[in-house]
Amino acid sequence: MNRAILQDVAIYAPHRLADGIAALAVEPVFAGILAKAGPPRFRRRRNGFATLLHIILEQQVSIDAAAAMHRRLSDTCRPLVPERFLALDDATLRACGFSRQKMGYARSLAEKVACGAFDFDRLAEADDAMAEAILRALPGIGRWSAEVYLIFALGRADVWPAADLGLQIGVREELALAARPSEPELRPLGEAWRPWRTVAACLFWQSYLHKRKRTPPVLSQELYA
Repeated sequence: MNRAILQDVAIYAPHRLADGIAALAVEPVFAGILAKAGPPRFRRRRNGFATLLHIILEQQVSIDAAAAMHRRLSDTCRPLVPERFLALDDATLRACGFSRQKMGYARSLAEKVACGAFDFDRLAEADDAMAEAILRALPGIGRWSAEVYLIFALGRADVWPAADLGLQIGVREELALAARPSEPELRPLGEAWRPWRTVAACLFWQSYLHKRKRTPPVLSQELYA
């Protein structure tokens, strides 16, 4: 299958992206982003172990670095399922880019999934608040990680990941703020864009990448929905 066909069938985050864009495009800031950068095209990811593991890798590193780490892991651990992951030793995980702390988080997740204590189907059925709470009960999964999972794996349309650095920079640039807003400063700003806060975030991310002549990193194909 050629690249053009793959792009045609790609699924983008969040659910009802086109409806959210139509609702927000009446505001000059979003109309401007769409005119210069085009609509956001951030691909949805599968709801499952590999995707949540990738989000753990994304913590405190660039999205490109995390994508490279995950590709090394996927090449090493085929298929990337909890049982096989738990068989990897520390040296192998370090070679893939895991810190000792992330090893602990990842192994704890793998153990919970393998024994049935964590259920991704149940997670998908939960509302936003409950899904976030379920995720944040896992070691190493804080608010940012949970919100990113809700957006990209569950496709939720009204999530505002205010701790995200790229979002903070994109908002500062598009709203001409004097300084990059902190998480506590940025969180209330998102209230204006309910119930499409995820779509607003994607538009600001699109602007951030466009200004830097960048595109979203290409992830391992098995991660995509």
